[in-house]
Amino acid sequence: MEYVAVLLPSLVVGLLFWFAMKAIFNADKAERQAEARAQAEADSLPSQPMDRPGFESK
Repeated sequence: MEYVAVLLPSLVVGLLFWFAMKAIFNADKAERQAEARAQAEADSLPSQPMDRPGFESK
């Protein structure tokens, strides 16, 4: 039982680290997918000149 008492804190910290890193990588992956979808949507729209207030074309 001494081995369990000695190794358990390290295992718990290791598991917490693993879950935290997994959550970070999953969030990054979701953000990259959302960015790719937004970019694909922007690329599919026809480009039109933007109307800017105060800008007069000559």
